[in-house]
Amino acid sequence: STMFLVGLSGGIASGKSTVVAVLRELGCAVIDADVIARQVVQPHSKAHQQILQHFGTEILLENGEINREALGNIIFSQPEKRRLLNSITHPEILKEMLKQVLKYFVLGYHYVILDIPLLFETRGLTRFMKYTVLVYCDPPTQLGRLMKRNGLGVAEAEARISSQLPLDEKRKWATHVIDNCGDRESTRRQVLRLHAQLEDSLHFLWARLAVGTAVAGLGGLVFLLIRHFIS
Repeated sequence: STMFLVGLSGGIASGKSTVVAVLRELGCAVIDADVIARQVVQPHSKAHQQILQHFGTEILLENGEINREALGNIIFSQPEKRRLLNSITHPEILKEMLKQVLKYFVLGYHYVILDIPLLFETRGLTRFMKYTVLVYCDPPTQLGRLMKRNGLGVAEAEARISSQLPLDEKRKWATHVIDNCGDRESTRRQVLRLHAQLEDSLHFLWARLAVGTAVAGLGGLVFLLIRHFIS
C-alpha cells in the first residue's frame, strides 16, 4: 500500500474553495488546514489561551470564541503580529493534520490533498508534497472578486492581497496549475483531468508502513513526525 501527499493552495479570492468542492465530489481525501485552524483555537484550548495572552480579550466574541475578523485586521497590518500568531497556531495545526493523514493512510487512500492557504509562503511543508497544485487567477480578476465578496474598497482589498505571495510568483513553484479565470465548468474540467493524473500516478512520498505498526505505534509515530515537521 502506498500513498502520497498533494499540496493545494491559491490566493485570497482565487477560487480554491471551488476546486476543493469538486475534489470532494470526486471522493478525494481533503484535509482543510483552515478548518483545523479554527478548531485548534476554540475556547479552553492551548492555542486559545496563548493568543489571549498576546492579543488581549478585545479580540473575543461574546461566546468566548476568537473574532477572526478582528484578529485578521491586526495581523494583516502588522507582520510581526502575524508571525507571532503563526508560531502559536502552526504546531497545533500540524499535529491535527498528521493525525488525519495517518487516518487516510489506514483507510487505504491513494493520495491525500492538503488544502493549505499559505503553502507557498511558509515553504516548510512543500518538501513533503509529491505534487503541489495552485488555483490561479490573474491579478485584476482576483482584486475584483475580493472586493465583491468582502465588500472592500480598492485600497483595503489590495492590502489583503499584498500580504500574501503574488499568485504569479506561486505559479513558478507549483507542479500543477488550475486556471480559475474562466467559468466553473472550465475549472471543473481541469480538476477532473488533474484527478485522473493523480490516480494514475505510481509515485509516493511516504515510505511504506505496515498498517498494524501504524496503529500500534500511533502515539510514538505522531510524536516523531511532529518533531520532524517543526524542526
